Amino acid sequence: MIEKKCILPNFLTVMSMFCGFYSIVSSIQGNYVAAAYAILVAFVFDGLDGKVARALNATSKFGVQLDSLSDLVSFGVAPAVLIYMWLLIPYGRLGWMAAFLFVACGALRLARFNVQAGKVDSTFFVGLPIPSAAGIIATSVLFVKDVFGNPTDFSIPVTYVFMIYLLAFLMVSSLPYYSFKKVEGISKRPFNIMVLFVLFIFIIGMYPEVFLFLFFVGYIFSGLLLGLLRYKKKIPVEDSIEEI
Repeated sequence: MIEKKCILPNFLTVMSMFCGFYSIVSSIQGNYVAAAYAILVAFVFDGLDGKVARALNATSKFGVQLDSLSDLVSFGVAPAVLIYMWLLIPYGRLGWMAAFLFVACGALRLARFNVQAGKVDSTFFVGLPIPSAAGIIATSVLFVKDVFGNPTDFSIPVTYVFMIYLLAFLMVSSLPYYSFKKVEGISKRPFNIMVLFVLFIFIIGMYPEVFLFLFFVGYIFSGLLLGLLRYKKKIPVEDSIEEI
């Protein structure tokens, strides 16, 4: 049975799933901008459900599993359908296999995260988080809309198809990505942190479509840079797959 205090965080999780499903429907109808925004709204609900559950002391195994299923819909299937309907159809098998690989690697990423929960350092994620992979696809649509115009009329070279393959690989890689769960120095310099936060909101507010895209691109490259630094320092990275 589900306790009453668990209803609100689970409701937020279902709302995230609803946004993902709405994104899929919008992609099928050719409304790619609405599909992209729906994924970003799902991002907000996905961030809220865990925080609300912890605040209410309402975390549960049921909630964890529901959250993973919701993430697979909103950040796995929805962005894969969006990118396929928007750009990958002309590339035939190469295109739809890229979309499938994105979903499959996203599912593997979620399964690995559940298995490793509580067993690895929470400061870093092992591999690119699936919401961030979905974010780069969603903000690509908004970036094109803001810079080039109607996304429906936009065409890309085949090299973009391999970017989808790269995102899939990064999700199942061992590269470290900062989780933002532990922000060191906040208690010592709260005013400076608030100033930086306000500055970040100001920049995002000026050109949200452009800077959100650049933020996700920067986050993706941050994992590659951290992985390179760890390799040079010979610091071992957590095994990407545990025996199940």
